[in-house]
Formats: sequence, structure tokens, C-alpha cells
Amino acid sequence: MSTLLHLDSSARGKASESRAITAAFASAFRTAHPDNVVLRRDLHTDPPPHLPEAGLHWAPGLREAGERPGWAAEEAQRRLVNELLAADVLLIGFPLYNYGLPSTLKAWLDHVHVPGWTAPSAISGAPLAGRPVVLATARGGEYGTRGVNRQRDHATPVMELVLGEEMGMSVTVIAANLTLANRTPALARHTERAARELRGALSLAVELGGRLGSGRP
Repeated sequence: MSTLLHLDSSARGKASESRAITAAFASAFRTAHPDNVVLRRDLHTDPPPHLPEAGLHWAPGLREAGERPGWAAEEAQRRLVNELLAADVLLIGFPLYNYGLPSTLKAWLDHVHVPGWTAPSAISGAPLAGRPVVLATARGGEYGTRGVNRQRDHATPVMELVLGEEMGMSVTVIAANLTLANRTPALARHTERAARELRGALSLAVELGGRLGSGRP
């Protein structure tokens, strides 16, 4: 039995490619074992607040004098962190908004990246070290190794840095590019490629979901 924490952040609803990819992963994860559990949080329809107190960036033992977040703010953070710590696998779907993260996902990340609690520090270990996280991202243009956009994805590297390098999780990225080909005239010639990339992303999501859901590395 394994637990998946499934987060979505796209504002596009049923038309969202990132949501389609996470749904394919979650379905495969759920069916891989009859006792698997999927906990889903929609960050767009139920957004976490922006971090209200700077002290919440740190575990209580690392806060400076005077950093005393209110009970309600600490309880909201505790709920998000406990969901993460209880999950065997983390799945996050996000599009690029103005080349960066949706603000709702950034707010979630600010709540759960806490040195001394979820990230290593002088007073803690690394409770999430090695835990799998799958990032499913939909990018409107071409974000390959060449071209004008090759260094303009300012969302995925942030997620890899915070979740991977800082919190020690094992990060896998599933990306679908050119998702605006159907509505942007300048990208219209890439329609078939966009469809092919999405099919590949969905196929990879199903494979990974089934593998992680069955407990295979």
C-alpha cells in the first residue's frame, strides 16, 4: 500500500494538459495496488494563502526572537506539511505562467519548504530524502535545448532545486511542449508535434504511475 499526494495548479480545468498528465499518472498509481490511496489537492480551486509570517520559513527551533506566527497560520502550514510527509509519492502538475510557477503552487512551496522540518538543518535530518516526486509540466512554446526559449522555463528548475537539492527528493520531470500550437498562429506548424509530445507525456505518466504505485523503483 502506498499513498500519493496529487497536486494540480492549472487554471484551465478540463482543457489543461498538465492536469491530463497528472490524471493519467494518478489513475495508473491507484490501479497498481488495491490498497493504494490518492490524496488530491487542487491548488487553483482551493489555493493556499501567501505565507503570512516570515517565521514560517523556519521550524520553531530555528526562528529568531520575535518570530511568532499566529496559531491559524501555523495550523494551515502544519496541515500542508503533514500531507507531504505522509505521502510515499508526490505528483505535481503545473503550467508555465509568464515563464514561471503559478502563484498558488509557489505559495504551497513556501509553506512546505521548512529547514528544520522538511529540509535538512542543524536540528534535523532529511525526512524526505529519496522520496519520489514527479513534476508534470505543460509549456506553451518550444523549450528544448535550442531556440529562444531554451533558458526561459523559470518554473521547473525552481521545483528541482527546492524539492530535489534542498529537500533531497528524487525528481522526475514529464514535460509536454508546444501546448499553445492549436491557438497561436506562430506555432500552428507544430500542431502534430505538440500532439505527439502530449501522447508521449501521457504514456510516460502511465508507466511511472504503475511502477511507483506497485512499489518498484
